[in-house]
Amino acid sequence: MKTPPTPTRPEPRSQPLHRGPAWLVLRVLAVLLLLLGGLVMAVLGTWLVTLGGSPYFVAAGVLMMVAAALVLARRAAAGVMLYAAVVVATLLWSLWEIHSKGWMPVWGVDLSSRVGVLLGLLLLMVLALLLMPRPTRPASASHTRSGPVMAGVALLGLALALPVGLTRWTPAQAQPSTPAVAAPPINGDLSVPARSADGQASTRPVLGRAAASPGADEWTAYGGSNLGQRYAQATQITRENVDQLEPVWNFRTGDMAPNERVFFAFQNTPQKIGDSLFVCSSSGQVFALHPATGAQQWHFNPAVPLEAMGPLFSVACRAVAYHETPVVATPDGDPAGAAGRATAAAECPRRILLATVDSRLIALDATTGKPCPGFGNGGTVNLGEGMGNQAPGLSSNTSGPVVVGDRVIVGQQVSDNQRRDAPSGVVRAYDVRTGAFSWAWDAKRTDRPRQPLGLGEIWPRGTPNVWTVISADESLGLIYLPTGNSANDHYGADRSAEEDRYTAAVVAVEAATGQVRWHYSTVDHDLWDYDLGAQPTLMDMEIDGRMRRVLLQGTKTGSIFVLDAATGEPLRPVENRSVPQGATPGDRTAPTQPQSVALPNFAGAPQPPGAEPERLTEAHMFGLTPIDALMCRIKFRQMRYEGIYTPPTEAAGGMLLFPGTIGGLNWGGLAVNPDLQILITNHSRLPNVVTLIPRAQVTDQAVGSGGQRVDQKVAPHAGSPYGVTRPIWLSMFGVPCIAPPWGYLAATDLRTGQLLWSQPLGTGYDSGPLGIPTRLKITLGTTNIGGAVNTASGLTFIAAAQDNFLRAFDTRTGKLLWEARLPAGGQASPMTYMHEGRQYVAIAAGGHARLKTTLGDHLVVYALPR
Repeated sequence: MKTPPTPTRPEPRSQPLHRGPAWLVLRVLAVLLLLLGGLVMAVLGTWLVTLGGSPYFVAAGVLMMVAAALVLARRAAAGVMLYAAVVVATLLWSLWEIHSKGWMPVWGVDLSSRVGVLLGLLLLMVLALLLMPRPTRPASASHTRSGPVMAGVALLGLALALPVGLTRWTPAQAQPSTPAVAAPPINGDLSVPARSADGQASTRPVLGRAAASPGADEWTAYGGSNLGQRYAQATQITRENVDQLEPVWNFRTGDMAPNERVFFAFQNTPQKIGDSLFVCSSSGQVFALHPATGAQQWHFNPAVPLEAMGPLFSVACRAVAYHETPVVATPDGDPAGAAGRATAAAECPRRILLATVDSRLIALDATTGKPCPGFGNGGTVNLGEGMGNQAPGLSSNTSGPVVVGDRVIVGQQVSDNQRRDAPSGVVRAYDVRTGAFSWAWDAKRTDRPRQPLGLGEIWPRGTPNVWTVISADESLGLIYLPTGNSANDHYGADRSAEEDRYTAAVVAVEAATGQVRWHYSTVDHDLWDYDLGAQPTLMDMEIDGRMRRVLLQGTKTGSIFVLDAATGEPLRPVENRSVPQGATPGDRTAPTQPQSVALPNFAGAPQPPGAEPERLTEAHMFGLTPIDALMCRIKFRQMRYEGIYTPPTEAAGGMLLFPGTIGGLNWGGLAVNPDLQILITNHSRLPNVVTLIPRAQVTDQAVGSGGQRVDQKVAPHAGSPYGVTRPIWLSMFGVPCIAPPWGYLAATDLRTGQLLWSQPLGTGYDSGPLGIPTRLKITLGTTNIGGAVNTASGLTFIAAAQDNFLRAFDTRTGKLLWEARLPAGGQASPMTYMHEGRQYVAIAAGGHARLKTTLGDHLVVYALPR
């Protein structure tokens, strides 16, 4: 009888030995995974779910804890495989969310932030697993590998490959068309044809050197001219040779912030007139420079006191103004005052007008830089007179005056959210030669603009101010005032009907009298600080087959309003759309708000004409790690947010303000190419958190009552039931809580209203988490402050972003053609001019202390090699 064969025991599956350095590393990584999954993903994810948020984090957190437990229980391969499956699931979930909000530019950055930390941890765990020693196996089995390990490696490969492959792919999207050929010239010489109210030609002469866009050689006002087009006729620098630009001189003003409690921003755009380039630095110092060499011709220092700079958000001087008049003899029998005007003209036939932050309007001889004795009191008009100013700098001027004919007009910036009884937002006009009062516009005093104040009288307190750059069309005899809000931005129960009428509005006043010709409100009962920061732009535009003189007004709410420059009539459709309701007790909200629907909207990501402004969802939230991403999602669910125009609230979570207080479109304004009928815009896409603080809880004092803005944790909003906080919404790492882009550059065809192109503007090269520059030249789209300039050769120059670069783009296509490294932040608008046959491009590179860009005092000028 045969003995039955002894049954053989199945060969055990090969398992790693749980000892050695690799096992120690794997255990440490498993503990990290347990903490990340258990204490962060699961716990915070549960909190998010209770607020109505995504359940993903809870599910992922639980599975990560299970995976970590398997590794610690010496089932390493199974644990790593499970965690790899979580990473792959996270990748797929991320793609689904990214798809749900539309495949935005730089979506690969969003995807990388969602899976980066998890993927890095998985990579380390797989490497540690593969490096662990394995028990000896029979030769027959030496060619096999552990199934769980192989599965884990396969999942890791998938997790690594998908982001790399997907970031190179963008779902097919409709692309706007680009003009194949240039359109026939329109206003090609940039002269301003005189027009009457019905749009027909008029014989009225154009007055003032800055009235019309200049020729190629000059740049006579902040926006090129009083029309604010930011368009230059110079054509020497072209799309074909712009990449040869090189720096030719760099002038340093020496004007730096006196201490850390004062915030400088070098936002000046120089003027080039004749043989001089006129520049004003942050504190209002004026320099005349040789246009070709930068050699200093003269320097004037108004010696602004330190106490006047403290109340300002940013200390800036965006522009000076210029006036020129021939010297004429005074004939016998002149009416009263003519002799004085002639004497003043003889003293300073060419003069620079400077407005300072300590409320002075100064006239300087453009040849010598010395004050003009016949202007005001020894060259100065006191703008503080009649203001009832409670503290120096509480009312100020940072955007500069404008000269229209023989008048100089100057507005007021009133420091935000300090007090309801702040100084007036009055705009005043003076004789440009003598400094004598001409007229004043104030929201509460429109019936008697030419009547000066009586003895002891002050201008009405707290009225809407005009803090940005003023425009004018002298062919129509009109000056255009873009207004802000009454003194407290976020509470309006005590505003008068007159204040509401002229808040966030374009107000057209007669240059000769200050009488209101028309006004157009862009926001009704503004509770969001959506004041008009962009300078109005005047141009000839094709409307229904014929040319009309129009005013283009960009807004923080992203709309571009197209108005008849003579009458204020909208020439492109505007819809009044329903908006969220529910104001704080005693206040009110308008049931509708106007939205321009014939041009794209730039409140957030650019939207096609007629579409609603971008509305944020939880899918838009962003973080560098799962921790800060979760905290941003939780905060989003805690805030009140129902889209644009969500009313302010005193609830604990506050209100999500999007677009935020810087827009949308801000003081950088619009740039147009009137020949091609192309509009260039740059805008920010950044939210704020606005919270109203009950008065009993506000301890900070207002400026003028002992407080200093730099010390305030809560803006006092004195005179209302609430103080207010409104920080930019950033994560714990100092990064915006919404996914990039945070800023765009775009071009719009004004004939069709369609977007020609749009793209993110700016990189993270000079900024990053916790304020540490990444030194990665990856286009993200950053917050941008400043504007663009267009040339007749089809170029758009712009800096503005939070990196230190000046760039040139093809106006028609958006292609980046050239960029240059700046020595400091370029939060200013560039300009270009010709001098002695050579074209130059100039940019103030001094940074912006509030945006934490690189600070400096440079004016950098570029040209083609000789």
